[in-house]
Amino acid sequence: MKLPGSEEIASARAIVAAVQPATPTLRWPLLDARLGARVWVKHENHSRVGAFKLRGGAVYLHELMRREPDLQGVIAATRGNHGQSIALAAASHGVQATIVVPHGNSVEKNAAMRALGATLIEFGDDFQQSREHAAELASERGLHFVPSFHADLVRGVASYWMEFFEASAGDAPEVVYVPIGQGSGIVACACARAVQGAKTRIVGIVSAHATAYLDSVRAGRVTEAPVTTQLADGMACRVPDEEALGVILREVDDVIAVTDDEVAAAMRALFADTHNVTEGAGAASLAGALQQRERWAGRSVGITLSGANVDSEVFARVLAGAHA
Repeated sequence: MKLPGSEEIASARAIVAAVQPATPTLRWPLLDARLGARVWVKHENHSRVGAFKLRGGAVYLHELMRREPDLQGVIAATRGNHGQSIALAAASHGVQATIVVPHGNSVEKNAAMRALGATLIEFGDDFQQSREHAAELASERGLHFVPSFHADLVRGVASYWMEFFEASAGDAPEVVYVPIGQGSGIVACACARAVQGAKTRIVGIVSAHATAYLDSVRAGRVTEAPVTTQLADGMACRVPDEEALGVILREVDDVIAVTDDEVAAAMRALFADTHNVTEGAGAASLAGALQQRERWAGRSVGITLSGANVDSEVFARVLAGAHA
């Protein structure tokens, strides 16, 4: 995949701006003290769907409707945030969205997608099975299948990384930690870094209980891995996207894994230090930074609070010191 350039990202930013103002990039004294560094936090938990995915969905549907104005419906698979993004964008164009989720998916993410007008279908034991079923339904019903990784999704997501690099330019982070789900977030970060000409290192974060992207980076090819994470559903990838992997191999400086225990600790830290709620994948960036805090002590570090959509019951258990 060729990285979108400055003009392509600028046009995407205009589309996103029509539905979502820029989200904050903030410093928090307690978080600085915890990491022993100057920590810039990009608050994508402040978007209209509580996660960064809104941006990609807005751009994808805008471009899709321009190409296919008579489109009758779209279908996608998700663990929640991609589905909310597509449901919101589809509704804004008067198009019906069908979203496939695995059994046992987040109750509150499911409710949010239904509230946005989506028809929800529960199928499979994990995201990969849901994705394969969604593709089959698209063929059977004549629906447009929205992938989890696509250049238009990346263009939209890059808008948040452009905001991040602009807001932190006076103290440019030497490293930024980025969770990896299906790849749009970290590839978008690489796009924005290139456009801004930043020297920031990009470190990808996977769940230690869903290591497909880490294994694939080490192997240099797409490698499937089992998913057992109980907390970081946004990183519950069993089969990486080949295009995304290609960019990660070229552009990302390192990929590391964090455990559910480390993610839970990061969720508690973000609540204590910033009073922001985060879902598991949304806290993975901080979990990675905490794992490597000695390396970057006294320096400028970037993290993303990429999503806040955690079920109340799950968050209560995490705050109480448990997460299973």
